[in-house]
Amino acid sequence: AGRVPAVARQSEKVDKIVEQLKELTLLEASELVSAIEETFGVDASASGGAVMMAAPAAGGGEAEAAAEQTEFDLVLKEVPKTSKIKVIKVIRALLDVGLKDAKEKADNPGTLLEGKPKEIVEDAKKQLEEAGAVAEVK
Repeated sequence: AGRVPAVARQSEKVDKIVEQLKELTLLEASELVSAIEETFGVDASASGGAVMMAAPAAGGGEAEAAAEQTEFDLVLKEVPKTSKIKVIKVIRALLDVGLKDAKEKADNPGTLLEGKPKEIVEDAKKQLEEAGAVAEVK
């Protein structure tokens, strides 16, 4: 009987955390992932990629097609000079990088996010486009 309350409390704690997670914006969720990665020394994108790689081998072609649709990349195509500062600010917020790294990414367009859920990539694309950049989801 002593163990049941401990499980119930743990479940209640998890429920509270899940409810708080539901209230996060996509940008906040992305920041949370970065914070967890730094705090615990893990790489969420690598483990997600490993899981996705294992699924097609077991499931065949149909599973592979489904797996490809769960992870998306965000590619920065073009940053007009007139909106460069705004785009750099968005890149800094999205990737949690310093000014120098964000400027380098703005100067050399390419892949900004890899293997992320569609919602996060779409939200990031929208933010970049609102800042004046040209971005593409792959």
